[in-house]
Amino acid sequence: MIKTLIKSTRMTWASKNANMFLLALTYAYFSNIPINNPLEILGGLVLVSVLWGALYTLNDLTDLDIDRGDHQKQDRAFIKNKVDKEFILLFVGILTSAVFIISFAAFPPAFTFIMSLMLINQLIYTVPPIRLKETSLAPFFSTATNSVLRLASCAVLLGNVFLVPISVYLFMYLAGMGTYLMYKSHSKDANLVAIMGGAVLLYMLYSGDMNLIQFAVAVLPSFLAAVPLYLSLFTKKESMFHLADILYHQVAMVFFLLCILVIVF
Repeated sequence: MIKTLIKSTRMTWASKNANMFLLALTYAYFSNIPINNPLEILGGLVLVSVLWGALYTLNDLTDLDIDRGDHQKQDRAFIKNKVDKEFILLFVGILTSAVFIISFAAFPPAFTFIMSLMLINQLIYTVPPIRLKETSLAPFFSTATNSVLRLASCAVLLGNVFLVPISVYLFMYLAGMGTYLMYKSHSKDANLVAIMGGAVLLYMLYSGDMNLIQFAVAVLPSFLAAVPLYLSLFTKKESMFHLADILYHQVAMVFFLLCILVIVF
């Protein structure tokens, strides 16, 4: 049972958190802002990742009946191995409580506030009766909002949430929305969001809000996953999803962590 619960946290998906932390750190690096709290930043990355692990577990529980009918999700933890609902909720409660207790005790209030927004956003997105993931508002509250909050969580640990320019937050919001729409095979909407994101990207590069290295950090890892996701609209959907998962959640994760360690130390 413990192994199944741990699997449900999808810890390889912590690459999303590491990606946004790395992007925020590049703004401190190129602004010559000294990083005097490297352990706090690494600890923040761990806390955010554990919180999201708990939220992914909750998501799998609330989606259980739907996922049973989806052949692409038959590998999900609670489909392959049954765990009583009470134990799942207890597991989620323990992880979430531990994260916020540590955050309240050892981290800046702004960091705890950002994590609270992550929790609230995911609850209204996932849990009935609101459950925005089943409404037309889903693209606005899924990957899009989560990317912004992940980025902000590191920025506040660096001392200023606006260390990262607003245009960058907007770009990451659009990039997250586009990824979500491609995953859901909404090609027309995904193309529209891609055009908007491209316009914001050109503005950032022209205005200096983002340099080429930051562009590589923000875009290239996600682009590696976006290519097979886009191809999934036309061919071998299941295989393309699997390739995207490996590229972003495993291969890129190693790169993100190495770069983070180099910058903070």
